[in-house]
Amino acid sequence: MASALTDGELTVLGLLVEQPRHGYELERVIEERGVRAWTALGFSSIYYVLDKLAGRGLIEAVGPPSSGKSRATFRATAAGREVCAVTTRDALTALTPMRARVLIAMANSPGLPDADVVAGLTQRLEALRTQLTEVRAARSRQEPLPAAASAIFDYSEAMLRADVNWTETTLGAFEKETAMDKYDIKKAHKELYSPPSKEFTVVEVPEFRYIAIDGQGDPNTSPAYANAVEALYGVAYALKFASKKTLGRDFAVGPLEGLWRADDPTAFMARRKETWAWTMMISQPDWITEGVVEAAIDNVAKKKKNPALGDIRLLTLAEGTSVQILHIGSYDDETPTLERLHNSYLPDNGFTFNGDHHEIYLSDARRTAPAKLKTILRQPVKAV
Repeated sequence: MASALTDGELTVLGLLVEQPRHGYELERVIEERGVRAWTALGFSSIYYVLDKLAGRGLIEAVGPPSSGKSRATFRATAAGREVCAVTTRDALTALTPMRARVLIAMANSPGLPDADVVAGLTQRLEALRTQLTEVRAARSRQEPLPAAASAIFDYSEAMLRADVNWTETTLGAFEKETAMDKYDIKKAHKELYSPPSKEFTVVEVPEFRYIAIDGQGDPNTSPAYANAVEALYGVAYALKFASKKTLGRDFAVGPLEGLWRADDPTAFMARRKETWAWTMMISQPDWITEGVVEAAIDNVAKKKKNPALGDIRLLTLAEGTSVQILHIGSYDDETPTLERLHNSYLPDNGFTFNGDHHEIYLSDARRTAPAKLKTILRQPVKAV
């Protein structure tokens, strides 16, 4: 008989063993004591449980209801007191199996993007902290408490704290794992993105993929250039978010890069910017495909009109042997370094040009003083 009582039935029966109560009073006591922290017992469920207990002869109504069913007062019968005592003794020694639904979720989590798992655990942690605060507040309202009631709150708080600790630890592990898996071209190819500023170095540049836009004219005054940069960044971040959400693979948006060319190479040293042709670009991981790029462009276009969006293409570039150096300072102060590269370093080391002049902008020009701008100057070369 004892084993047939559910947690909700045993809770209500125990409250009626304490003293006769009607439905609203049961609800008040359940709320005040924080009973719902350890058993699922909604307001409507109370009357369902009362009907079941009465049907089994474990409780009985005391006099006629004063105002409908909700005001009918019930008390435990002798049989009810006996069943409550037996079931309570059994419950004191019973070990509840660990069947938390979150464990099933964790077992299935490899099928979700890491971002979804992190988001779910974050929400869970917030809910647990809120619940712990509510239990502590309920306890505070009723103190001082008898030993039994105090033990109930101790247990509830201990379980919630343990769940909070577990969730924090698990969330931290997932965030760390996600961060470790996050692709960052500057870290993955540190030798290409952190050259010295005092001397030229020779590097081997593998094949990289970029989203790119071609154009011509002075980058300081050309609307086409401004539109191109804005479009590239918009699509780059759209690709990052889409990759993280749909593919479960995150990456850091790379720096803006530019390929520069002119019919007359001296136009660079003379800073005749109106004659320059350029390809502005942002690197992409190798898992970003044409289809993913097209979808990202469509999404960005729905939010903001930009004529340059239609000019974005996926570019594969393999520069091979290249010479590079870190320039610190204004873009217009690059001339001495470029002259030294073109007129001294390349001929002295048996190299000649083998591709467009390549610049990688490590600084945000909108937030960095010109004298502190960091730009990698790279020139693909071949042996003479």
